[in-house]
Amino acid sequence: LTITIMFPGVFYALLAGFLGAVASSSAKLSLGADYLKGLHIPLRLLCGGLLFTCNAVMWTFLAKALRYSSSSTRTTVTTTASNFVSSAFLGQLIFGEPQITLWWVGISLTFSGLLVLQKISPQDRHQTAATTKDK
Repeated sequence: LTITIMFPGVFYALLAGFLGAVASSSAKLSLGADYLKGLHIPLRLLCGGLLFTCNAVMWTFLAKALRYSSSSTRTTVTTTASNFVSSAFLGQLIFGEPQITLWWVGISLTFSGLLVLQKISPQDRHQTAATTKDK
């Protein structure tokens, strides 16, 4: 609750990332051949409905995150991080997918790159471009 009051953009971005991961897992359950052998048609349809519902709510939260955030880059980084981590945990929990060390190294490098991009403010980019133009 405190995070919602202080940082509503971050809260909505985290939820959007999580719902994106849930939507992906729902799609895998409803359409993936390997996981459907024991699922009946109504359960598959329920997973398909969950896919569309999660996507709709995810886009709503992403729009709210962008509205309440001071930076669209910060929102993108937060949503992406939340989605990657949530996907890893849901994949392991639902599908038994192991997360190997190489995967975590790749995710860490991706997050590092996103954070570097996020740290450069629009003013810094404008000043850098002006300095380069003057030379």
